[in-house]
Amino acid sequence: MRYATFNHQGRRQVGEVSADGRTITALDFPAAAGERGMLAMIEQLAGGASAPATTGPALPLDAVRLEAPIPRPRRNVWCVGRNYHAHAKELQASVFRNNTADPASWPIFFTKAPETVVGPSDPVVLPGAAVSTQIDYEAELTIVIGKGGKNIPRDKAMEHVFGYTIVNDVTARDVQMRHQQWDLGKSFDSFCPMGPWIVTADELDGTDTRVRLWVNGELRQDAQTTDLIFDLPSLIETCSRGITLYPGDLIATGTPAGVGMGMTPPSWLKSGDVVRIAIDGLGEIENRFVESPR
Repeated sequence: MRYATFNHQGRRQVGEVSADGRTITALDFPAAAGERGMLAMIEQLAGGASAPATTGPALPLDAVRLEAPIPRPRRNVWCVGRNYHAHAKELQASVFRNNTADPASWPIFFTKAPETVVGPSDPVVLPGAAVSTQIDYEAELTIVIGKGGKNIPRDKAMEHVFGYTIVNDVTARDVQMRHQQWDLGKSFDSFCPMGPWIVTADELDGTDTRVRLWVNGELRQDAQTTDLIFDLPSLIETCSRGITLYPGDLIATGTPAGVGMGMTPPSWLKSGDVVRIAIDGLGEIENRFVESPR
């Protein structure tokens, strides 16, 4: 199934997307629950309730505005760095060249603040040249946790997956390097476009799908998730060590080779650029980068 959070006539709702991707039908949620988007439904299912029934007519998808499936996560988005073999290799020639740590020893985790999340077609706001001049893109398959847990073993990890969505892990590289940690450079408002919906785990094999990204129509990233250094069960196992994962938590699994920082010379995003991400079996998001209004 494909479930989306959408806005129709000023009201945020959760709906089921048709198999052909042309229509969406609202689910029978109270207004307060609908405001929380898919987070409310995932929590309800985790508590043992059934999915709400559809209600009302099917609406053409172009008659609604798709929002991020989880418009405001309950806490920071978990993210993984340098998790594709080719991407780790391309960064060896970048500002990470003095990092001697073996990327295959442990996954690198960091987080993005909830305020980074915007919808699949919303603008991404550049923070301004006084803050950063090195804005980069990162296409990522993202795990949506369905069943919470702590110290989840890898052989049980996929039982905790509700489904998958797409995020662009937008990054201010100069801020990332300046502070010698990643959270600040990853956490500017609007730096996590997400969507277009969540595809449930029974319909998408996240362990073997294709991830692509274009900047202004130019293909920059193209890889299979089979190239991950740490597979999905390993990421869930590691992230849950001593830490409770909750229904609706998000784990962005890393980005393929082809980021702007890895190009010669580096290629940074600027106002007016349009970034499109497609993941096979999941869909597409497309966001324009714009100047900050202040």
